Amino acid sequence: MSATAAEPALRRTGILMCGHGSRDVDAIGEFEHMTRAIRARLTDYDVDHAYLEFARPVIRDGLEALKRRGAARILALPGMLFAAGHVKNDIPWELNSFAADNPGIAVEYGRDLAIDPWLLRAAADRIEAALGAHDETEAIERADTLLLVVGRGTSDPDANSNIAKVARMLWEGLGFGWAESGFSGVAFPRVTQALERSVKLGFRRIVVFPYFLFTGVLVKRIYGETDAVAARHPAIDFVKADYLNDHPLVLDSFVARVAEIDRGENAMNCRLCKYRERLIGYEADAGAAQAGHHHHVRGIGTDADHHDHEHGHDHGHDHAHHDHAHGHRRPGNGHRHD
Repeated sequence: MSATAAEPALRRTGILMCGHGSRDVDAIGEFEHMTRAIRARLTDYDVDHAYLEFARPVIRDGLEALKRRGAARILALPGMLFAAGHVKNDIPWELNSFAADNPGIAVEYGRDLAIDPWLLRAAADRIEAALGAHDETEAIERADTLLLVVGRGTSDPDANSNIAKVARMLWEGLGFGWAESGFSGVAFPRVTQALERSVKLGFRRIVVFPYFLFTGVLVKRIYGETDAVAARHPAIDFVKADYLNDHPLVLDSFVARVAEIDRGENAMNCRLCKYRERLIGYEADAGAAQAGHHHHVRGIGTDADHHDHEHGHDHGHDHAHHDHAHGHRRPGNGHRHD
């Protein structure tokens, strides 16, 4: 093959979908399904996936695979909703480490999905679908319904505050009587605490919506805790809405993040970042050095690889200790995402 004929393949741009990773095989299956859907939309790119924790391939291996297939430019997209420690620190650490060892490859980092009108519409669709199915047996007015939006939870107050904003926008947009927010871990209130507090407000119905991209240990735990609280309060109608998953508008949002990188508009919102600003209660985190803190769970496998492990086991630690460093650097050149 001539050099001219080989040039297009050598210059091909790769996209690496950077997932959080999970022990839960269902979560991994959903992430891989989403990657295939994005690949079908972005046929001009070499689209692959990798994981920060637990599952394989790990991010370094995903980058190396794109390199072997001839990618001279790699666009890395965080497959996560909000920018907390993993998005700001751990994934950039992986990308910067690879870029330092491969100076001939341009590695560019996309921003988190954040609060986006398309994602809010996708969330509304999931909630409406759950209510529609439930209303076949009992119709309850929206004014008599409370919405509980549950986020993952992190030690980053900016990411946590996004859950409160999502809850408020869905509350007003869908006409509920009230809305609360809660978290599956690290931040407060936790799910059961938020549910019991919601019960005391006197609404006839409570809709629980996990604002998550994929299933996994945490989403299944949220549904389980909802069932437990519902059993204690049979007079209240509890509705469990689906998480976002592969809603078409979620896929649209990922495709839009790729276009943002090409336009040079992939900057994260840094105004309330605890690693840049001296936020109340987090002053000591400002200016912390970047370092990866996920190595002990990188590539160790899912439950399918560890049948002797108790199923349902997730992190043996909180995300809080991931959030020590700021990753708003453009991988490969050391610049900040300003």
